[in-house]
Amino acid sequence: MPPAHRPTKSVRVLLAEDPSMSRGALALLLGMEPDLAVVAQVGAGERVVAEALTVRPDVALLDVELPGREGCDGLDVAAGLRAECPDCAVLVLTTFGRPGLLRRALDAGAAGVLVKDGPVGELAEAIRRVLRGETVVDPALAAAARREKPSSG
Repeated sequence: MPPAHRPTKSVRVLLAEDPSMSRGALALLLGMEPDLAVVAQVGAGERVVAEALTVRPDVALLDVELPGREGCDGLDVAAGLRAECPDCAVLVLTTFGRPGLLRRALDAGAAGVLVKDGPVGELAEAIRRVLRGETVVDPALAAAARREKPSSG
């Protein structure tokens, strides 16, 4: 969309995903939304918080399996962002739901968890929803979480 037709206040998005063509394509598709602007793309978990402190995104989209050194996956980074950039909402993206992922992501401070291969329009709407204070969870992940047995202890 031409800059003259964009709203005066675009939602600033940081995209942290494996450095691949899919990250660039996702950034391009999100950038076509009239109210979203991808302000940073990061390919390694250990660089996300520093980049967020520089560009001050409204929302960070984090691949749960971010490459990088140990202790810097998407959930670790989500917790780091909540501590260092509390005004930045976090959405965790995953290819598939593993047992306990939803609970761990929410415990780390994520405002939601989505399957990354869903339609970009749904992702854009999820970004808007978390900025309104909602928790956004992919329905399939929510159903899987309900079927999980609670841990004892």
